[in-house]
Amino acid sequence: MVFTVEPMINVGKPVIRTLQDRWTVCTADGSRSAQFEHTIAITEGSPELLTVL
Repeated sequence: MVFTVEPMINVGKPVIRTLQDRWTVCTADGSRSAQFEHTIAITEGSPELLTVL
């Protein structure tokens, strides 16, 4: 199984909206935000972090 964790931190309210391209996410009130992601693979051994900062 492979999944991605994508936290988003907003300066303003926590309400977000998705733009018409159905990919871009932004804050509903236009406040600044930061987002990052990690992709993790779960195997029979230990979990493997596929993204490296």
